[in-house]
Amino acid sequence: MKKFGSIIVIFLFLGMTVQAKQYAIKSPDKKISVAISIGKSLSVSIRYNGKILLAPSPVAMELKGSSFGPNAKVIKTNKVSHNDIVTPEIFTKSDKIVDHYNQLTLFFKGNYSFSVRVFNNGMAYRFESSRNDKIYVQSETAEYHFPDNDMCWWPREKNFHSNNQVFYHYQSLLSLNKDDLGSLPLIVQTTEGPKMVITESDLNDYPGMWLRGTQGTTLSMTHPAYPKISEQVGDREVFVRKTQDYIAKTSGNRTFPWRIFAIAPRDADLITNQLVYLLASPCQLKDISWIKPGKVSWDWWNANNIYGVDFNAGINTQTYKYYIDFAAKYGIPYIILDEGWYQLGDLTKLNPDINMDELKRYSRQKGVGIILWVVWKTLDDQLEQAYTEFEKWGIKGIKVDFMDRDDQWMVNYYRKIARTAAEHHLLVDFHGAYKPAGLRRMYPNIITREAVNGAEEFKWSYHETPEHDLILPFGRMMAGPMDYTPGAMNNAQKENFKPIFNRPMSMGTRCHQLAMYVCYESPLQMLCDAPSNYYRQPEAMEFLSKVPTVWNETKVLKAKVSDYLIVARRNGNNWFIGGMTDWTSRQFSLSFSFLKKNKKYRIICLEDGVNADHIATDFKRVSKIITAADTLTIRMAKGGGYAAQIIPIDKNVK
Repeated sequence: MKKFGSIIVIFLFLGMTVQAKQYAIKSPDKKISVAISIGKSLSVSIRYNGKILLAPSPVAMELKGSSFGPNAKVIKTNKVSHNDIVTPEIFTKSDKIVDHYNQLTLFFKGNYSFSVRVFNNGMAYRFESSRNDKIYVQSETAEYHFPDNDMCWWPREKNFHSNNQVFYHYQSLLSLNKDDLGSLPLIVQTTEGPKMVITESDLNDYPGMWLRGTQGTTLSMTHPAYPKISEQVGDREVFVRKTQDYIAKTSGNRTFPWRIFAIAPRDADLITNQLVYLLASPCQLKDISWIKPGKVSWDWWNANNIYGVDFNAGINTQTYKYYIDFAAKYGIPYIILDEGWYQLGDLTKLNPDINMDELKRYSRQKGVGIILWVVWKTLDDQLEQAYTEFEKWGIKGIKVDFMDRDDQWMVNYYRKIARTAAEHHLLVDFHGAYKPAGLRRMYPNIITREAVNGAEEFKWSYHETPEHDLILPFGRMMAGPMDYTPGAMNNAQKENFKPIFNRPMSMGTRCHQLAMYVCYESPLQMLCDAPSNYYRQPEAMEFLSKVPTVWNETKVLKAKVSDYLIVARRNGNNWFIGGMTDWTSRQFSLSFSFLKKNKKYRIICLEDGVNADHIATDFKRVSKIITAADTLTIRMAKGGGYAAQIIPIDKNVK
């Protein structure tokens, strides 16, 4: 049922825009239409197949001395259509992306413009300034008016000092108020049918976008202000204690970030949506040949709990040689040395139990690269000195942690690290980070980032449920790769789960964890558990050693936000399937029509075992011959999953 308050909002805005000048632009397939109204305010509205998804919503920027939007005077307009194929530098969902849109740009008196770009799967808008001076942006505002009391998966935040590692609260817009702060991306279930995801791209020299609730069905844009006084606490936390009266000081001749509304009539469409990438600035690197995606063995999650060895496990040279041996055996290109390898506060002071020269020699001999965890503030204080040492040690990448902000200063820090790391041929994994917003296209060495409540949560919380795992791919992952850090081999159902910091387990089945390597996108994908546990699971390692981290093609077979997801992805000639479910056991019939006809394939399946509903580690391996004409029934236990590799057989079908 529609809420009367929502209807009143629409009529109020219709009344306000009667005398306003109207402009319109549609998607190439004509299904999405965007209207721009110019009067006392500049407002935007969205319809899908004629139905209102976003009622007229005023947008503006307030600068010191002037404003963009209110009482705007149009001096000219420009419409363009574009249809091209983009080849991403590092594949995530696919090796080719269709870039097909119509765009309307309105040029205003006062040296600024407003562009709306409409694709078949969403729209985006942004302001652009063409001034020669420095400008101070005091605020950018938007009041997004939804016509109904839509439901959303609210990414609840306490304040702007955040790593965007959120849990999602399924609630109505009317249940939110001005005290409710949310980060992006936000998934909205519109009453009219399609889902929408709100996020941003091309975030450069500007603070990140956040949302607040209101007293009705409106969401309000907000941003962290520019820091004035900061305080460092310990080796890693830097808190903003006082802010300026502006959100950005920047060039007056620039474009501002795109505000994105992805539109998905099917939940599956959110998995393949690549608007964040398409709307980002192009690659800034001339040579990317050194950027090598792959899997990485991680030490911190299971606290270096290796066993069956004749040395004391811990943060020491022998332990990391063990990790290197494991990685070499299974073709894993990297290991990470996480917290403890250096004396906190000084990257040049090694833990005395670590011989980095020996690890360099040994890792090079075994063909395994080393990635180092670093605290962002220490790295910033010692940047050139640190890079010099990293080059000396032959380091392949850095995991930069604990930034926990996305004000303009911090957004610029990310770009500085991306640029300088590229100069030294270093991959970068941002942890304690804000959500992806286009930087990875500019600097493909930004190989992945966190900004997700992932497997580390199992160490201290009961909140990392299979249901949470099935919200992530539809919202957070649409923004870009996410370093969830899957791969737990100690698995438990809800009734058996317990957070244990140094001996963690995962919630859900073994196959739920294995499926993440296909369902979740991360060109640098972690194996979170200890090598000793993986050695005991040869069937799991047969799969994990072969599953890629980048994809030529993605097909979504089944999808429903927070409930289930089954994805087929191709790398070269091989296909992989990942399936995940929430706490409901499910059965699906899978079609293999995406395979080439008149070809035979071998499918090697890892399925939840008969007893996986109460023994989460129970799984079985099944191998079959299939063709494109076949179907296969799969069952996933509660909190379960399904993982498969499909390999072509050389001989054609007779």
